[in-house]
Amino acid sequence: MSTATSTPGLADVHLLPGKDKSVKRGHPWVFSGAIARLVIDEAEPQPGDWVKVHGHGGDFIGWGHWGSGSIAVRIVAREGEAPPDVHWWTRQLKACLAVRAASGLWNPETAHRGGFRWVHGEGDGLSGLVVDCYADLAVIQTHSMGMHKARTDIVEALRSAMGNGLQGIVDKSASLLSKLGEGLSDTADDGWLFGEPQDGGTTFEEHGIHYTVDPIAGQKTGFFLDQRDNRRLLMDMVGNRPVLNAFSYTGGFSLAALRGGSPHVISLDASQPAVDAAHRHAELNGLAERHESVCSDVMAYIAGVDVLPPVVILDPPAYAKSRANRHKAVKGYQRLNEAALRKMPAGGLLWTFSCSQVVDARLFEDTLVSAAIRSGRVVRILRRLGQPADHPTLAGHSEARYLKGLVLHVE
Repeated sequence: MSTATSTPGLADVHLLPGKDKSVKRGHPWVFSGAIARLVIDEAEPQPGDWVKVHGHGGDFIGWGHWGSGSIAVRIVAREGEAPPDVHWWTRQLKACLAVRAASGLWNPETAHRGGFRWVHGEGDGLSGLVVDCYADLAVIQTHSMGMHKARTDIVEALRSAMGNGLQGIVDKSASLLSKLGEGLSDTADDGWLFGEPQDGGTTFEEHGIHYTVDPIAGQKTGFFLDQRDNRRLLMDMVGNRPVLNAFSYTGGFSLAALRGGSPHVISLDASQPAVDAAHRHAELNGLAERHESVCSDVMAYIAGVDVLPPVVILDPPAYAKSRANRHKAVKGYQRLNEAALRKMPAGGLLWTFSCSQVVDARLFEDTLVSAAIRSGRVVRILRRLGQPADHPTLAGHSEARYLKGLVLHVE
């Protein structure tokens, strides 16, 4: 056990008895109710400032970013006499790359073609930071003021960690930071931090399929890399069956189904730019003749057809961002899946997902059981799906297990 002295100009956070146990075991969040006292050297810490966190006995736990919500501190580093500098960030980002290399998702020889998540927030010990890579482009999202304030060091460290393999860095944090407030209206702009945009966007490869991302105009960082393994599974399972890909966005599941042999795939989304992008991806890969784009509300589309295709994919956006909305989200998932099950042919496969963090895997499965009962269909669970290796979960931090999926066989 080490006892760290105070650092001039920075606040010290001391935790209540017993409230320091989970943090010492590796949990990255300190909740406001766990704080016994705040020792201030100069001014009170502002959101995003570094603070030093101590256990009840005064022992040093780590350095973290101060917050203004229920998460009072996000632990980032657990060693050092001073807050992390650019050299620390470089070591951490190299360590994240090593994890991706161990998972077979990155190596210097193929990095210029593929797509992977370089940093997955808490799963990589960097709470509040996401970095996605598309070929030689890195797109960062800062989910906290602390990570926003550390952008200069992070950008330098990204370039140092990957070297010449990185040709561009984009910040895609404006919508996230606007929700945090704190006077960020003048600084929370999406844009290029290094390099220049390519005409037509950045193209990368996944399972032999080419996609183009627009990190500025697209959702999230431009693509949903977390479904990579599930798209591979669909490619292997789809066979000679038509597919409806609902909430298709830019067509990731659609292209996987087409490459897997489906004779006809419908990309269905309420966004016209999204379905247009899906069809461009079909054209880019020489698969447009078997692809159809439909811009419509998903529930309205399902209600308007007599029978759905034998393979249906339901991958909606998160229905709940907080526990207060969990019940409403569960009802939404139940209605959506019940509507689809009522219209599916016997022997069909329903691929259904939830990315709502507050709806855990057990609750999601129970919701699907309820939807099946209400629809009068008998279903068998063939697969339970989740997020891939580059979206890791830190042991002891189950909150990071956000993506759930089921493959159901419908009688």
